[in-house]
Amino acid sequence: MVLPVAIAGLAPAALGAQAGHVHYLRSVQYDFQVPERWAELRDRIAAQSAASLVLLFDGSRSIMMPDPEEAEEARAGGAGGSDRMDRRALGMALRLRMASASRSDQEDLLQAYVDFGSGAITETREFMGRTFLIAGDRPTYQWKLGTEQREFLGYMVQKATAVHDGAEIEAWFTPQIPVQAGPGEYGGLPGLILVLSLDGGHLLYSATEVNLEGLDDVEIAPPTEGEMVTREEYEALVEEKIEEIRATRGAGNRRRPFDGGLR
Repeated sequence: MVLPVAIAGLAPAALGAQAGHVHYLRSVQYDFQVPERWAELRDRIAAQSAASLVLLFDGSRSIMMPDPEEAEEARAGGAGGSDRMDRRALGMALRLRMASASRSDQEDLLQAYVDFGSGAITETREFMGRTFLIAGDRPTYQWKLGTEQREFLGYMVQKATAVHDGAEIEAWFTPQIPVQAGPGEYGGLPGLILVLSLDGGHLLYSATEVNLEGLDDVEIAPPTEGEMVTREEYEALVEEKIEEIRATRGAGNRRRPFDGGLR
């Protein structure tokens, strides 16, 4: 959470920095409800929705991907690293997501590569168990810059808002790191986005660490894995499958409650 502070005393230590990486915590508020009587399981499901991501950037491009350190820890922990409730929460979350007609419940952004100069973006997205490689142009956001400023992780951040495809976007960016990068497809502001939320926090990206010591010869390159489709083909597929779920499972209510299957 960002806290209001006086801006004048902030030192522009990062001004001019052009390469580094940012760790984000991504959290999702799923479009399904779990009854209050299963509060502990509900809280575990919410915790399982959080993921650590890393954004690598230089002055001309960026790529966001799952945090490799977290992935390595998960592999080292193995199946025995989760207790019965964690496994139960994972299984229940998966079943609830499969039954949901909300796109955000069925879709995960795995990687996103952006070329700032051309505006090209290449994404790896997982949708209903299939992995797709999608190339096209990064969306153009009609950002409205606000006057509100705060401090976050030691940087001055400024508020910007936009509406895109019906979603309300709120971003906090820092001009102290003058790159057009941000989590996933989001960017195009005169500074790095450190906090971004959609629809009042339904999807939230919050930076947890910023490192401006360079990339140590790490190559920033587009992802290559996945079934290659155009943006239009992918959007048509998503729309078709979501309509199928609505038709076959009666999931027209966006936040329909779940009231069964737990023992």
